[in-house]
Amino acid sequence: MRILIISDIHANLTALQAVLTHASRYDAVWCLGDLVGYGPDPNECIANVRSLPNLVCILGNHDAAVLRQIDPSAFNPEARQVIYWTQKVLTAANRDFLGSLPERVQQDRVTLVHGSPRHPVWEYLLDTHIATLSFAHFETPYCFVGHTHMPVIYHLTRADRSAILSIPGPNSQFPLNPRAILNPGSVGQPRDRNPKAAYAIYYPEEQTWELHRVPYDVAAVQIRMQASGLPERHILRLSGGW
Repeated sequence: MRILIISDIHANLTALQAVLTHASRYDAVWCLGDLVGYGPDPNECIANVRSLPNLVCILGNHDAAVLRQIDPSAFNPEARQVIYWTQKVLTAANRDFLGSLPERVQQDRVTLVHGSPRHPVWEYLLDTHIATLSFAHFETPYCFVGHTHMPVIYHLTRADRSAILSIPGPNSQFPLNPRAILNPGSVGQPRDRNPKAAYAIYYPEEQTWELHRVPYDVAAVQIRMQASGLPERHILRLSGGW
């Protein structure tokens, strides 16, 4: 079985379509949140995700902010601007879809959250200290997270006092350790200095994780962002992956 793992699409339809085309064949899709925010295509991205086979999708912090479940004042001014813009353009059906999304889902051997297992929507897993604390907050062997926009793996064995960080290379496959937290990176706004869209394939039978990076037409997205009056900083960062 091939399960497509995507996260942090951030209303970037061109990147999403590139990922779906590159992934080609998959039996199910697990989306780790933040379908909206930053990008120019919130309705189109939600419509595409909703149509994917055997979909499991969870709530991200930008999704929650658009729904007014998180106060937009908690975001920086540019992100806040896009939240308000998204609230204006989002259709009622797509707003209802976001409102139906859970913060946490357990799928067989995997816990799915956006931020971290102890704070599912908002906490960033940016270092081994926070990752070490997080292992106490899920009981499955694996936890899949998004939010940081960076593809990383944290693993913890009985012999380890703290989590160990691995940064997988693109287009590589890894056997999973008995306990691991895995991030597929961001489809729509990578932040690891690589502008290519990121996604992963999870093989539950083999217990392996396969990371991929895909080029897409960044300039086309930037043109749509400019036409929608979205922040210049968000437009520029797509080119550099920061």
